[in-house]
Amino acid sequence: MSAVLAAAEAGRIIPSAGGFVLIGAGAFLLPVVARRFGLPAVVLELLYGLALGPQVLNLIRSASADALFIELLAELGLLLLMFLAGFEVDFERLERQGVGPVLTGLAVFGLIMVAAWFGFGLLETESNDQRFFLTLLTSAASLGIVIPALRATGRTGTRLGQLTLVTAVLAEFLSAVGIVVFGVFVESGFGFALLQVPILFAVMGAALLLLRRSAWWFPERFERLFASHDPDELGIRASLALLFVFVGISIALDVEAILGAFLAGAMFAFVFRDTGELESRLGAFAYGFFIPVFFINVGIAFPLGELADFSVLGRALALIAVAVVAKLVPSLLFMARGLGFKEALASGVLLAGQLSVIIALAEFGLELGLIDEAFEAGAIMLVGVTAIFSPVVFRILAPPLEAASEPAAEDL
Repeated sequence: MSAVLAAAEAGRIIPSAGGFVLIGAGAFLLPVVARRFGLPAVVLELLYGLALGPQVLNLIRSASADALFIELLAELGLLLLMFLAGFEVDFERLERQGVGPVLTGLAVFGLIMVAAWFGFGLLETESNDQRFFLTLLTSAASLGIVIPALRATGRTGTRLGQLTLVTAVLAEFLSAVGIVVFGVFVESGFGFALLQVPILFAVMGAALLLLRRSAWWFPERFERLFASHDPDELGIRASLALLFVFVGISIALDVEAILGAFLAGAMFAFVFRDTGELESRLGAFAYGFFIPVFFINVGIAFPLGELADFSVLGRALALIAVAVVAKLVPSLLFMARGLGFKEALASGVLLAGQLSVIIALAEFGLELGLIDEAFEAGAIMLVGVTAIFSPVVFRILAPPLEAASEPAAEDL
C-alpha cells in the first residue's frame, strides 16, 4: 500500500490507455465467460491476472503505472470484500437457533482447528506462528459457497442446512477476527499495540450502541437507508461511510485496516437485521468492479515461477490436503445431532469450499511474513479447487430435495 501512496504523490498513478482497456474489459467479460462454463468468476479473474502479469504475457509490468493503478483499486476491493464478509454474518440466525446449534458449531470449529494444527505439524512448518496462522486460515469457511449450494438443493431449512450454516457463520467470523488479531500480536507482541485491538472493539461497541439507539428513536429516518428507489442512495452512502470511518480508526490505532472493514460490515449486519435490497445493491457495486480487480491483481502477483520447484508445489498441495481433511473429519460430529454419515460428510465437503476471503487473508499473512509464497499459492489453488468441486461433490452426497417435501429443521 505504501508503494501505491508514494506513486500517487509522485503523479505516476494514472495508467496507460491499454491498462484502462485491460482492466475494464476483464472486469466486464470474465463473469460472462465464467457463467458460460459454469465456473466461479474468481477463478477466471485469477487466471486473467496471471496471464496479464510478468509471469506470462507481461502486459502489466511490475512497478509500472498500470500495476500501481491496479494495486490501488485492488486495495479498495480488498476493503469492500472484508466489509461484505462481515455483512454476511447472520446474527439473527444465530439468535434464532438458540444455544444448541451454536455450541455444536463451536465444537466443530474447535475440532477443525485441532485437526488443522495437527496436520500442519506433520508438514514441519517453519515456526509455531506460521503453523497457527495456517490453522486459522484453513479453518475459515465461505458463506458464498455454503448458502448457494444449500439453496440449490432445497436444504436450507433442513437439519443439515441449519447446522452447516451456523458452523459456517462462526468459522468465517472467528477465523477472520482471529487472523487479524494474531497479526497484530506477531507485529508488536504484548504491549500497547496489542491493547489497540480492544480499543477498536470498544469504539465499535460505543458506535454500535449509538447506532441501535438512533435506529430505535428515529425508525422512519433509518428506513430510507433500505428504500429500493432512493435517488440519493443513502443506504450505499451510509454503508461506505461506516466502512471508511472504521478503516480510518483502525489506521489511527495502527491496527490492520481489514479488521476495521470486517467489523464495520458485521456491525451493520448486527444493527440492521433486515437490510432488504441494500445488501444486493452494495454487493453489485463492489463485486461489479472493485473486488474483481482485487483478484486480477492477486493473479498478476501469483508466484507461478515458484511452483516449478517441486518442493514449493508439494507444500502448496499439502496445504490443500490439510485444509480439506481438517473439515471432513470434524464434520462427522454432526452425526451426534441426528445426521447420517453421508449427510455429515456432505456438510464437511461444503465447509471445505473456499472463495475470496481466504485469498485476502493469505495475502495479509504474506505481508506479515507469516507465510511464504508457496503457502500463499496453496491458498489460491485451494480456492480454485474447492470453489469448483465442493458444490459438485455436495450435490452428489446430498441430492436436491423436492420443494414441497423439504423437511423442516426441528429441535436442533
